[in-house]
Amino acid sequence: MEDSKFYSPTEGELSFEEVLAEIVELMNHEPQGQYEIVVGTDCHDTPIAEEFNRHRERAKKAPPMEFVTAVIIHHVGKGGRYFWRRVQEENIYTLRQKIYKEATLSFELARRLLRELAAKTSLEYNLAIHIDVGEHGRTRELIDEVVGYIRGSGFAVKTKPDAYAASSVADKHA
Repeated sequence: MEDSKFYSPTEGELSFEEVLAEIVELMNHEPQGQYEIVVGTDCHDTPIAEEFNRHRERAKKAPPMEFVTAVIIHHVGKGGRYFWRRVQEENIYTLRQKIYKEATLSFELARRLLRELAAKTSLEYNLAIHIDVGEHGRTRELIDEVVGYIRGSGFAVKTKPDAYAASSVADKHA
């Protein structure tokens, strides 16, 4: 996984380690609080990608796509903070590939967060992955397989309309 920079509306540019420190600091501020950490990714087709999809048979290579992954730390009942990063991926040709790339980016970051948080804090929190698929629209046929992929990896998962990390926060920066 690329170690790209994260961004925070309040703190600006941060490294992964700084994001981790911010999350731990927030939880340590009120150790008895209830915390949820949510990870979600979204990608919007750029005009170049849309043009490629219309003329796919003539194109030799898909243009790179930008994926935005959001990490939200929610202090239940008291608000929260979020961080996001942008990565470019190449060779995404289909909706299925795009959705799986979104899910995989979220999964990889959630797994890293889980591992690093276990080394830095013993406080309780729930961690979930939000995927940008729903019962309506073109992604409905992918729900079972993508949810199964995430659940099979041991993570709680939510889909639209409850997948706010992907469909609202990451979408805002995509």
